[in-house]
Amino acid sequence: MARLKESKTISSHLRKSDTSEELLSLFESCLDDDKAQSVTVIDLAGKSTIADHMIIASGTSSRQVSAMADHLVEKMGTAGVKGATVDGKDKGDWVLIDAGSIIVHLFRPEVRSFYNLEKLWGAPTPEFAIPA
Repeated sequence: MARLKESKTISSHLRKSDTSEELLSLFESCLDDDKAQSVTVIDLAGKSTIADHMIIASGTSSRQVSAMADHLVEKMGTAGVKGATVDGKDKGDWVLIDAGSIIVHLFRPEVRSFYNLEKLWGAPTPEFAIPA
């Protein structure tokens, strides 16, 4: 997985798909660094006009989910991405980050299992252990 240099800015002169691919790579790298579990990337091209990609990932606890969201927002700022919205970070059960061309859902495993967004978009549902 190719990484963006932290000093690199997502340029506005790039085509939307190029910018989306760079941002996707940045998000995947950040989630990998944060030990996100069961990361699923859904290509929304041709399925929806809301975004180019959707990322769904799990953290082991509310604290980890909130920390992953903080790191993604920090990386977006470093990359020059502006205007992203974040919802649910304070509670940490389900955090939604809307970065325009990419939408990120971060869940605790039991919440992810309950909502099962992968099924809604026709993606395979990951196998993951839900803590007792």
